[in-house]
Amino acid sequence: MAAPTTRTLRQQPRTTSYDERLIDEIINKHLGGEMVNKKKGINLEKELDNEAMIAHSVGFPVDCLTEEETEAGVVSTLGGTEQANYVVVRNHIIARWRENVHAWLSEEHVMEQINREHRSLVSTAYKFLFVHGYINFGVAPAIKSGVPEEATKVSVVVIGAGLAGLAAARQLLLHGCKVVVVEGKSRPGGRVFTHIMEGKGQVAAADLGGSVITGIHGNPLAVLSRQLCLPLHKVRDKCPLYQPDGRPVDAEIDSKVEDAFNKLLDKANQVRQMMGKLAEAVSLGSCLETLRQLYEVAGKIEERQLLNWHFSNLEYANAGLLSELSLAFWDQDDPYEMGGDHCLLAGGNGRMIHAMTENVPIFYERVVREIRYSGSDGVQVIAQGQVFQADMALCTVPLGVLKSGSISFVPELPRRKVDAIKRLGFGLLDKIAMLFPYVFWESDLDTFGHLNHQTSQPGEFFLFYSYASVSGGPLLMALVAGEAATKFENMRPEDALHRVLLILRGIYGPRGVDVPDPIQTVCTRWGKDDHFLGSYSHIAVGASGSDYDTLAESVGNGRIFFAGEATSRQYPATMHGAFLSGLREAANIANIANSKSMTMSSIERGLSKDNECRAALLDNLFWEPDLEFGKFSVLFDPQSSDPKSMALLRVIIDGPRRKAIDDTKPECRPSNKRVSQHLQSQLNQQLKLYALVQRQQAHELRKVEGGDEIKLRYLCEKFGVKLVGRRALGELGDSLVVTIRRARIGRRHI
Repeated sequence: MAAPTTRTLRQQPRTTSYDERLIDEIINKHLGGEMVNKKKGINLEKELDNEAMIAHSVGFPVDCLTEEETEAGVVSTLGGTEQANYVVVRNHIIARWRENVHAWLSEEHVMEQINREHRSLVSTAYKFLFVHGYINFGVAPAIKSGVPEEATKVSVVVIGAGLAGLAAARQLLLHGCKVVVVEGKSRPGGRVFTHIMEGKGQVAAADLGGSVITGIHGNPLAVLSRQLCLPLHKVRDKCPLYQPDGRPVDAEIDSKVEDAFNKLLDKANQVRQMMGKLAEAVSLGSCLETLRQLYEVAGKIEERQLLNWHFSNLEYANAGLLSELSLAFWDQDDPYEMGGDHCLLAGGNGRMIHAMTENVPIFYERVVREIRYSGSDGVQVIAQGQVFQADMALCTVPLGVLKSGSISFVPELPRRKVDAIKRLGFGLLDKIAMLFPYVFWESDLDTFGHLNHQTSQPGEFFLFYSYASVSGGPLLMALVAGEAATKFENMRPEDALHRVLLILRGIYGPRGVDVPDPIQTVCTRWGKDDHFLGSYSHIAVGASGSDYDTLAESVGNGRIFFAGEATSRQYPATMHGAFLSGLREAANIANIANSKSMTMSSIERGLSKDNECRAALLDNLFWEPDLEFGKFSVLFDPQSSDPKSMALLRVIIDGPRRKAIDDTKPECRPSNKRVSQHLQSQLNQQLKLYALVQRQQAHELRKVEGGDEIKLRYLCEKFGVKLVGRRALGELGDSLVVTIRRARIGRRHI
């Protein structure tokens, strides 16, 4: 996953290790005091400020609701005293658990320090935070013990045992769901892969994929490291650069070119603001090159080589060529960047992966080729000829796999999702890992860079990472980015090693340092691996941040869900983005599962097994549709105004539309009941088909130009919706019907 920021200033080193709990010290310094204990009654206002800042580090505004909370209806009225009290309670719960992420925080524990009059707010906030994975997540023994002995809720097939899939699986197990993970490779972790290199008495853990935890404040991976008692090593800012012949880059030229590079990015930002929507069709690379020529930046050879190094670093951060990155949106996720230092996990990230697989049922070497979600009988995931049947499926495969079309969806994915998959970019970053007999490079360095004399491949072995401090052995990695990464995939390992050793000996040889041959060497091939077909996502020309949101949307009326770094608009191309997307989709699935569980008894009472009564109920509800156009009628979920919330759509295929007869109305009682029944019988002879859609899809369908036939084709082809009879709506449809009916009854009572 992506590691660097786009503007690394390579300052002098400070501390060499990092404990995630240092966030508390930073907060206390900001507030000018020590941690406050409520039980001692010391300065309540400062305590509230402290808790608000901790909640802010996790992603919550300090004094208002998130969009998620608003959609969940955590308060009855936005603004006012209830919301203010809820926010205080929410912040307290988050801060309370973050004090000790090893323990399970129960609702009763929270109530120990909250007035009883706020019990309902505590229940609401606690439920929201738990379901959405803000508390009580991870791999601590106390968290693992929270999994119910018997799974009583929906069954879910998770496709992919990477960070997203494992995070989701663990959360779903906590929520009482039946879970199985299907993984194509013979190991877990996906693009997070720690390979043990050894020989001649040396052993080192090499992170061949995602390696750097990018920002530790509020980062869930930092929480996992605390739970596992694994130290984090801060990646030191010191990063000397060397010319192609091995000589150090002149400090004055280095500073001058770095300043020019940053100014070019600033100018590019100004250009896109002036261009407006036109910038969406322009690449960042073409803009930077035009500006470079216009302002005559880096005219000398050494300056140009140095500027190209910064460009390669930018391609590394985005796993994409500058010529492919969108000028308009390439850095749209910058406002959400995690605060704090970039860190490496001692012993490799595989230690987290191993802990996350514990007690999770995983089927390895099961390559998924088909996902079926037609009809109303859940989903079928076909892998290696084996069929996995479940209520729902969570697809976490990399964007590169989705782009390849190697997985067939039946029915096909909606056109908007297919288009988003095509528009988003999926680039490449490769590494060559080398285990040496001893450390011959400086012990106070974590990184150093090398300029390339080839302007066409400046990203070839442009950056070296030392893992000697965290891997357990003298391990050095060289990174390959941009166009060079594509060519590297076809390069023979011995040729790649020869080039790297020439670079290292050119740097250290003149100092009298002997650079030995490595004991063992590993070259990654992420682009050629059919399970990945690349490294991580970026916003290509023509794409935007909304494409990440589109890729994250569920399909099949709440049966197929999607997670992974390429579904995270806020944190794409990061390990924590993948992890958080798994928690996000686990919450979405759990909410549906809880809805089913709570309404099953209501469904049994409210929907008669008698077909005529069921038909009458639906007709009565559609007497007052929320949306009506042509032969289409729509009922929205009354509990949510979220554009992605569920809606029940009815289409009358044959005959003119008529309104149902409500025999509860005065004119239909009891003297006119026989007439009512006769008219209802005539109405029921019409062919009425139903489907579950999203609220925003219903509005989009209404705007489609043309008649009912064109809208019907749009519904089926663009949204992938299959129309069914009233008896085939399934539990999800029945649940929505009961919710709508209950709201209508409550409205009449009011």
